[in-house]
Formats: sequence, C-alpha cells, structure tokens
Amino acid sequence: MSDAPSDGDPGSAEARSRIWGGRFDGRPDEFVQSYTASISTDLLLYRHDIDGSRAHARMLAAQGIIPAADAEALIGALGQVETEIQEGQLELRNDLEDIHGHVEARLAEIVGADVAGRLHTARSRNDQVVLDTRMFARDAIVQAVGAVRGLQIALLTLADANADVVMPGYTHLQRAQPVLFAHALLAYFEMLDRDAGRFADAFERTDVMPLGSAALAGAAYPLDREAVARELGFTEISRNSIDAVADRDFILEFQAAAAICMVHISRLCEDLVLWSSAEFGFLRFADQYATGSSIMPQKRNPDVAELARGKTGRVVGHLTALLTMLKGLPLAYNRDLQEDKPGFFDTVETLIGTLVALRGALLTAECDGARARRAVESDPFILATDYADYLTRKGLPFRAAHQVIGGLVRACEARGAGLSDLDLAELQAASPLFEADAVGMTVEQALAARDVPGGTAPRRVAQALAEARKRIDVADRGEAGG
Repeated sequence: MSDAPSDGDPGSAEARSRIWGGRFDGRPDEFVQSYTASISTDLLLYRHDIDGSRAHARMLAAQGIIPAADAEALIGALGQVETEIQEGQLELRNDLEDIHGHVEARLAEIVGADVAGRLHTARSRNDQVVLDTRMFARDAIVQAVGAVRGLQIALLTLADANADVVMPGYTHLQRAQPVLFAHALLAYFEMLDRDAGRFADAFERTDVMPLGSAALAGAAYPLDREAVARELGFTEISRNSIDAVADRDFILEFQAAAAICMVHISRLCEDLVLWSSAEFGFLRFADQYATGSSIMPQKRNPDVAELARGKTGRVVGHLTALLTMLKGLPLAYNRDLQEDKPGFFDTVETLIGTLVALRGALLTAECDGARARRAVESDPFILATDYADYLTRKGLPFRAAHQVIGGLVRACEARGAGLSDLDLAELQAASPLFEADAVGMTVEQALAARDVPGGTAPRRVAQALAEARKRIDVADRGEAGG
C-alpha cells in the first residue's frame, strides 16, 4: 500500500511525518522545503539535541508527566539514534526540516509514534534549539580558549628560543627604536590573553538553561527545570521564557570575541608576512607551513599567515550579519533565528582552525637573529630618541632636546653619516651637555635604559616571559578545574 499523500489528505503519511503537519492539508512545495530546511547545518547539534532529550525524558518521568516505562524506552532509543548519526546511517530529508524532526521521526520508527510523541511534552522547538545551541556554544568556548592558549604557548616558545634577538621596533611601518624580538611577541601574547578572557566572560552568560520556556510563555506542566540544568551541567536556568527563546546575544558575544581575536591574529599574521619577506628576513617558516609558486621556482609563500589574515574578514562578516539580523526582530521567536547558526558554526571552525594552524607555524619557525640585528644597526638614526633622552637626563627639557637631536639628524643626513659616527666635538657643537659617554651610544644601552615594567629592557622582558608562563599555568589549572 502506498504512503504517497494527496493534497487534500491531512492524515497522509507525509502530513503525519511533519511535526507541525496537522494544521495543513496541502503538500509543501519541494523547493520551499529545501529552502526552509536546516538539517544540513544543524546536524552538527545532534549530540546536544540527544543529550537534552535524555534529560528532558528523565525529568518528565520523575515528575509523573509521562510513564517511566516510556521514558526508559525513549532514552534507549535515543542512544540508538545517536549511534546511527555517528555512523552516518541516518537518512537526511528536507521534509523533516531540522535535527529535532529527524530525531523524533526516527524515534517513532523505533518505539512507535505514541511513545515518541510523549518526548515533546512541555517542550517546543523554540526552547529546544536554543538549548542545543547554548550547549554547543559552551563547548566552542572551551575549545576556543584552549586553542588561544596553544597559540600563546607557541609565542612564548619562540620568544624563549630567541630571548637575545634584537630587532627594529616600528611605528607607521618605519623603523623607530630597537626592541627585543621577544618583547614584540609578548605584545601578541597580551592581546590573546584578553581574547581568552573575553571568551571566559561569555561562558557565564552562555551557561543558562532555557528548556521549560516552551514556545514563549513557559510550559504548562510541573517541570523540574533545575534537575534538567544539573544533568546538563548548567549553572542556572533562564529567568524569562520570552527572552530565553527570542535572543541570541550569547552567540553575539562569541562572535564578537572571535572577531576581536581574529583581528589580533590578522595583525600578528601581517607582521609574520613582513618578517618572513626578503626585505625583512627576520623569520623563516618551516616547509610544512609554506608553499611555492606554480611559475616561480624560488618562492616560499607564507600561505598560513596570509589565509589567517584573509579569514578574519569572514568572521567579522558573520558578526555583522547576526547583528543586522537581530536588530529588527520583534518578540518572541522568529524563523529568522534559523540563520544564527551557519555563521556561528563557521566562525567556530574558522577561529579554532586558524589558531591551531598558526600554533604549528610558530612552533616550527626559525628566527634569523643576525639579520634582525643588522636591520637595527643599519639604521643610522634608530637611537635618536636615546640621544634626546640623554640631554633630558642632563636637565634639558625634552622638547628642547628633541629639537637639538632633530637638527643633528638633519645635519647627519646631509653628510651621509649616522648619530653613532659623531665625535664629542660634533655632539657638543649641538649641545654642551653632551659628555664623552654619549659618543658611540650602543643598542644595548638603549635597551637597558627601558628598564620599566612593560619595557623592552632584557631584565624586564625576562621577567615578563616568566610571568606569562605562570599565567598560562594558572589559567590551565583554573580551566581544568572549572
């Protein structure tokens, strides 16, 4: 006997297979089914959906809302469905729309429609999907923080291995003052540390259990929402049923933290691209993290860094798309919210993949300290600020000292000399405050002079590296315990 539906048969098999089909007597347009279906995206939520359903079934039975035997059968069948999805055995159908419809339809085949139908008691797809997404977001935050920590460790490893390397520091992409290479790497460590903090902060507001909110008004059953929250590892339950199903600010927080993190990564990658170029030559990526050219045999392209820089745009775009989508939605749930997940899932994959790839690239990279040192010493005016500071320490106001050294630089440029080429008489012609110890000022003197917390003096950078290691260790212990 055929199960093919007719347009006027509300009791057809196809109508029954749709969890909202009782209201409709016409066959859905196939293109519209494809357009509205989300299973290709939200299949990623299957573990969270099944875990949430198990907890919901146990609670319904414990509260006497459904028979205990039905709950036991549902929990066993949910395990079977989970295995089938893991092994790729579940047929995906657009008419079942989403992961919830697929799980429920398969449950009906295993335990019968009556028992399967009890699982949705006191639950709507509205609170069900936000539960699944919050559970996914919690996992994503933990993974993101771990990946950020991995990149931070790679930065520290590269810095430790090249603790004595001196390089030019830049402003406006012009050589400015000498700094330790490790000091520059620690700048990105600090940016990433704040990124990890933003993700950790977002976890608190993500860790809220919405189930029991139903469609928007709350469930009309004596639910034990706290029991479900405990089973699923949530620290609190939502306080307003409309807010619980209507907002996605927890995704926005992740997207915002991810976008900021990717911007920091992009800035790091811009420096890595520059440092690995022939013009700079401070860094060399291992063969595993570089590619060649299809036409130029000599090329070593920093593709990992370039792709990371490029992928930042799509993560920022996903944040912008979600902000734009949410800004005009009235209360409570609207189907627009189905569009929260594609960009979110892609952001998670892009962010974590980028962090992992860059970690490997930095752990295998080599720094050319001699080349970096030559770049410092080849700049005739890189110690200009130190000469001005010398006069200031002798009592000259800094603005006046700045003018004096600016005049010396101009004079040196005219004759093709550098500040270190000037003898005492030439220095004293510009200012009588110069003494013999100003002649031939060295890079080491300039570095040592920046002996303030956060400065590039070798002693301070060594302290900063040690302190950064401790912070990572403390953070790892805290995250493992939390």
